[in-house]
Amino acid sequence: MEDEQSFSDIYGGRLALQRRCYSPSCLEFCLSCPRITLRSLTAVTCTVWLAAYGLFTLCENSMILSAAIFITLLGLLGYLHFVKIDHETLLIIDSLGIQMTSSYASGKESTTFIEMGEVKDVVINEAIYMKVIYYLCILLKDPVEPHGISQVVPLFQSAKPRLDCLIEVYRSCQDILAHQRATSTSP
Repeated sequence: MEDEQSFSDIYGGRLALQRRCYSPSCLEFCLSCPRITLRSLTAVTCTVWLAAYGLFTLCENSMILSAAIFITLLGLLGYLHFVKIDHETLLIIDSLGIQMTSSYASGKESTTFIEMGEVKDVVINEAIYMKVIYYLCILLKDPVEPHGISQVVPLFQSAKPRLDCLIEVYRSCQDILAHQRATSTSP
């Protein structure tokens, strides 16, 4: 079963949340960010090249224009490969663990897996970031202190969805965690 909902990020941009239910104990959430627009790409490129042309007219050195083109191309490739994330995926399997995948605009993917035995809980936390924002995070158990938390792993850091989207994911995560706790305690 798959459904898609539209939400917005903390800046008002559109986000698409796809929810795929493979079984009652396995869910996948894919949060898609807006793609880079031709308008913003053209604006940045033109700004850099106009500034370089202005410097060229003052200095009359053609290396400035060549450097501007080279820096713009390298900057764009670096941005697409290391910064711009197209979508973030959260896969939860109650008997196995939680997998988080970030897919960059260049096609590169970054995946992190957390075993379910290490997960204490999934919570919505708040932070002050010029205003109060909310984010979903995974609390990891402390191996030394059974009731302690060793680490907080934030989710959807690139997309920065608003609270209504986080609540949707949070409720489903809590359902799976409750199912996992029920099956692990039953004989």
